[in-house]
Amino acid sequence: MTGPQATTRRRRGGRCAAFARDSRGATAVEFALVAAPFLALIIALIQTFLVFFAQQLLESVVRQSARLVMTGQVQSAQMTQAVFKQKVCDQVVILFTCSGLMVDMQVATSWSAANTGIPTLTFDGTGAVTNTWQYDPGNSGDIVVLRVMYQWPVFLGPLGFNLSNLSNGNRLIMSSAAFQNEPGS
Repeated sequence: MTGPQATTRRRRGGRCAAFARDSRGATAVEFALVAAPFLALIIALIQTFLVFFAQQLLESVVRQSARLVMTGQVQSAQMTQAVFKQKVCDQVVILFTCSGLMVDMQVATSWSAANTGIPTLTFDGTGAVTNTWQYDPGNSGDIVVLRVMYQWPVFLGPLGFNLSNLSNGNRLIMSSAAFQNEPGS
């Protein structure tokens, strides 16, 4: 073959060989291959950090709130459920919304009967929790169980990473404290 067709074929072959030898775009291609899994890992790490940080904050707040009940401050001030919930909420307003907090406080007949487990939440048609929470700070010497719960919104992460443990796609974080009210409280 001679003429214009042969010249075009040689140019194409030369271009393909030159493209195969060229390594200037290799870094961009490598980054494109690594970027998606790297970003997925970063998103999963941030989401996990936020969930564990919120859980730890809730633990700390429940410990402080239980101290108010255990020392008799709640009983002597005759705090209602709404006032006590607001006291709890004032301590966690940075990460939580007050309307999402669920506070359950009940007296147990014995240590073995103290229920510190995660409750089964029920939802209405709009997705709101319909459970009724108890509020009984007890008297002097009573065993009291305080549970504070919150539905933490989680997002389905890349590569199927999912921290939800509720049917609505959120994660229920909960902290509980079982204690015996001090004498004279």
